[in-house]
Amino acid sequence: MIELRSDTFTLPTPDMIRAMSEAALGDDVYGEDPTANRLEALAAATLGKEAACFMPSGTMANLASLMAHAPRGSKVLVGDESDIYIYEAGGASVCGGIVYEPVPTQPDGRLLLRDLEAAFPDDPEDPQFALPALICLENTHNRCGGAILPLDYLRDVRRFAAERGVPVHMDGARIFNAAVGAGVPVAEIAQFADSVQFCLSKGLSAPIGSMVVGSARFIGKVRRLRKMLGGGMRQVGTVAAAGILAIENAAALAEDHRRAALLAEGLAELDGIEVVPQDVRTNIVMFRVTDERHTWQTVAAAAREEGLAIAELGHGRLRAVLHRGLDDSDVNEAVSIIGRVMKNGARPLAGHTTEV
Repeated sequence: MIELRSDTFTLPTPDMIRAMSEAALGDDVYGEDPTANRLEALAAATLGKEAACFMPSGTMANLASLMAHAPRGSKVLVGDESDIYIYEAGGASVCGGIVYEPVPTQPDGRLLLRDLEAAFPDDPEDPQFALPALICLENTHNRCGGAILPLDYLRDVRRFAAERGVPVHMDGARIFNAAVGAGVPVAEIAQFADSVQFCLSKGLSAPIGSMVVGSARFIGKVRRLRKMLGGGMRQVGTVAAAGILAIENAAALAEDHRRAALLAEGLAELDGIEVVPQDVRTNIVMFRVTDERHTWQTVAAAAREEGLAIAELGHGRLRAVLHRGLDDSDVNEAVSIIGRVMKNGARPLAGHTTEV
C-alpha cells in the first residue's frame, strides 16, 4: 500500500530503533530520565526558547499549552480551519473551561489582524464578555495545504498581541516543514510565538511524541498539566531517543517537499483532477475531483483497491501527504493509479447505488 493519508504513518529509521534500544533511562516524572532531558534541552535550544517538555501527543501538547496560558472563563482566538478548533475534541473547553473564538482563516492560513481585532470587546470592563487570553496560529497550516505563514505576518501578529497584552501560541505540528520550506532556521519562526508545539511523530518520523517549548515558567505549568492530564510516562527515554534524531535530521524533510511538488505536477496532468502545483510549499498536496462521474469517496475507494491510500480533509478535497516512507517510484505510481481510476469511471460504493 502506498500510504498518502498522513505523515503520521512514518516508521522510525533503523538509527532511531538502535538509539531507542540503547537509551539511558530514568523516571521522567521525577525529571530523572537523562535521554528525555537531552531531548528537551535540544528542542528548547533549537527553537530558541528557555525550556521544553516532552508530551505524548500534539493534542495533549496544545491542550496543556492553552490551559497554561488561559484561565477558566477566558477565550482563545483560533482559526476556524485550525486543527485545534476542528480536530482536538474541544479539549480546552472540556478540561480547561476555556471558550474557543473561531476567526476566519484565509486560504493561505493567516488570521487577518482586523478579524483578530473584532474578537476583542470594545469595553473590556463589561462583565458580559469573555476576555481574550491567547491567540493561536497554525504553521504549517494543515487544511490550507501545508501553507507557510510569512515571517512578516508573524511579526505583525506578535506586535498586535503584545499591544493587547495577550500571548501567542503556535501549533507548529509541522514547524520544521515550515522552516525547511521557507529556508530559515526554525528559531526564526518560533521567535514570534510565546509557546510552540511541534510533533516528532509526523514527517520527522519518530514513533511517538510532541514537544512544547517556551519560557521556563510556562513550561513549569505545562509539566504540571501534563501530569494532571495523565501524560507522565516514566521511562520515556525509550522514545525520546528517537526524538533527538528526528530533530537532528530535520533537513531531510526537503525530500518530502520535492516529492510533493512532483505529485502535484503529475496530478495536474490528469483530466478530472483540480490541483494548483504552485500552492504546494511543503509536504501536503490538496486536490479536488471535478469529473462529474466521480466523487472524492469513489476515487478514494477505487484508489485503495489498487494500492493507494488517500483521504478527504475538509470541503470535499482529497489530501496526499508525502513522508519519509515513500520514494519517487511511489509518487509516480500514485499518479498512475489516480489516472486509471479517473479513466475507468466511478464504481458504486458498498451500500450505495449510482444513478445512470
